[in-house]
Amino acid sequence: MRATRLAFHAVLLPTLFSMAPAFAVPALQAHRAVYDLTLSKASDRSGITGISGRMVYEFNGSPCEGYTVKFRFVTQIVTNDNTRLTDQQTTTFEDAEGKTFSFVTKSFVDQNLDKEVKGTATKEAKGLKVDIDKPEKNSLELAATQFPTQHLVELIGKAEKGENFYETNLFDGSEDANKVMTTTVIVGKKADGDKADPEAPALAKLAGDKYWPVDIAYFDDTDKTGEEVPEYRISFKLHENGITRDLTMDYGEFSMTGKLVNLSLFDQSKPCPVK
Repeated sequence: MRATRLAFHAVLLPTLFSMAPAFAVPALQAHRAVYDLTLSKASDRSGITGISGRMVYEFNGSPCEGYTVKFRFVTQIVTNDNTRLTDQQTTTFEDAEGKTFSFVTKSFVDQNLDKEVKGTATKEAKGLKVDIDKPEKNSLELAATQFPTQHLVELIGKAEKGENFYETNLFDGSEDANKVMTTTVIVGKKADGDKADPEAPALAKLAGDKYWPVDIAYFDDTDKTGEEVPEYRISFKLHENGITRDLTMDYGEFSMTGKLVNLSLFDQSKPCPVK
């Protein structure tokens, strides 16, 4: 599962002592969000009869020093044959210029380490260079792309302009960190927050904030079968400050929902020093 696609992290921002940003960057809120996960639907072919779990996403940093995301995705998956506990723990960092993106993901199955992927992606003139340290050293050359929070910044910018459909690409270091994904993004009409919303208690003072309904489909650029079928889709409500909620993750043969149950807002960083 590519749950890390929900973790929009690391933003392309001005250099440490820039006089002004190269483009308008939304005021992304540093925060920790906790979501309860449940099975939405599953086909007979999937063999899944139940999913429950929790996702914790923590976004921190500043446009001066770069951004860090800590992400944990724990699920108990019940099938016709057994029950399996999976635990994915990811930490990423992007430098202030958005030129490098480091990542480490540890995946556990039934509390045993199953896989660790660690590396750094660097934007170069011809594309993206990915240096992988774990599970074994390797270097890859991939197509030019965005990193996750740059992807989010672009999304908020287009939503603000009223653009409701576009295509772009993304590298987030998930799975084997060996591919760039093409994404098609659909943005719905901006809506008012409803204090009767089930997630309103967790949102607290943000419950009345406006949001956009968003749907993103992810396609594998390396898929040569010619089938225009996304690997998965994610839909969610996106607030102007970058907080996401009311998640639906659709993997084709099954889907799950993520409902916001707790939200902690962190103090915003001070403005970057100028010359």
